[in-house]
Amino acid sequence: MLSKIDEETWFFIYLLEHYAEYKNEKTGDVLREWDEKGITQEIYDGYFQYHQERLENAYEDIDSLVTMGKHLACGPQ
Repeated sequence: MLSKIDEETWFFIYLLEHYAEYKNEKTGDVLREWDEKGITQEIYDGYFQYHQERLENAYEDIDSLVTMGKHLACGPQ
């Protein structure tokens, strides 16, 4: 029997799968990169922002996290 998964987890899986498709990469490779950069939890915690916007906005923010280590809306670190 499957355990109940909360809405945030479902959305994270959805976002991961669609982001991987957007990047034309395997889901496991994307998740591995996020883990290596230490941003997986930060992306997971972005649920309240990401699920209210277009997915493309989330993709752009994730791209910023991957390349610059910060959210688009953040100033210099």
